[in-house]
Amino acid sequence: MSADLGLLLFRLLLAGLLFGHATQKLFGWFHGAGVDGTAAVFEQWGFVPGRRMVVLAALAELTGAASIATGLLTPGGCAVVVGTMTVAAVATAPSGFWAQRGGCEVPFCYGALAAVLAFTGPGAWSLDHAFGLLDAGLGWGLAALATGLAAAAVPLLLRASPQRGDPT
Repeated sequence: MSADLGLLLFRLLLAGLLFGHATQKLFGWFHGAGVDGTAAVFEQWGFVPGRRMVVLAALAELTGAASIATGLLTPGGCAVVVGTMTVAAVATAPSGFWAQRGGCEVPFCYGALAAVLAFTGPGAWSLDHAFGLLDAGLGWGLAALATGLAAAAVPLLLRASPQRGDPT
């Protein structure tokens, strides 16, 4: 029972962080730049058209957050987060690892936590469990990780050459 409570808290915390991350982009909430401000950063990273890519990334983050929070189709939600955060981590990696310097720390951590959840499963206090949909395990974890990384390859391969300079 305590493990299931821990997984519920883990899922809600990660989903809350993803929600905040997405709404910074979409609405400028939590001191975010909104679509227009974030679009300029995305375009500096080589993701064009910036506005469309911002909306796509934010909607992916919200979809992943909803799946993780409810524990519904959890491996799929985790795959979406792994893919989205991989793209963000690669884009910010030239600034180093730590977020203080604009590095990839935050997307790396969010993506890694989603991958961990894909391997452990959402626990008994989830819609997956309530509906008897999915069991945790190596297969679901590997599938989520592989799907997320494969999906991330598409925007990374299609992006234009990133512009040099401070993207913020």
